[in-house]
Amino acid sequence: MAQEIERKFLVKDDSYKRMAFKSYAIRQGYICSDSGRTVRVRIRDDKGFLTIKGPSDASGMSRYEWEHELSLPEAEELMKLCRPGMIDKTRYLVKWGSHTFEVDEFYGANDGLVVAEVELASEDEPFGCPPFLGEEVTGQRRYYNASLMVCPYKEWSAVPPVNSQNRG
Repeated sequence: MAQEIERKFLVKDDSYKRMAFKSYAIRQGYICSDSGRTVRVRIRDDKGFLTIKGPSDASGMSRYEWEHELSLPEAEELMKLCRPGMIDKTRYLVKWGSHTFEVDEFYGANDGLVVAEVELASEDEPFGCPPFLGEEVTGQRRYYNASLMVCPYKEWSAVPPVNSQNRG
């Protein structure tokens, strides 16, 4: 079983764009997203992916993840099976120390939200923090892409501050 361990942060400025070594467009939908278990279809530029994720552990950092690459036509067909709503974003890859941060800038119903994630080998692995990182939101379900599809960022009644640093 593949285990995904990651930490997620709000982004406080757009300096990540100048620091990025690569970016690509992502469109994704969900066939299923119940009880923290998700089946996702993603189109990244001209490639498709089918991903299955299990529920997060108590810390919100670790969860089972399985992913399989699909042809673009296969992914487009599976998109037709997805629940209503779609996630549309650009992902920027930023190298910082020995880690690569994935910074997602959302559009549409989630316009204005920018989050950064870093994948780790273990929950206690140290990592450096690039200057664009803001508040840590690891484990906060409303920031999960599957949750953003159901309750988009633009519909939140109170937007949390993005300039504080909480490494908990």
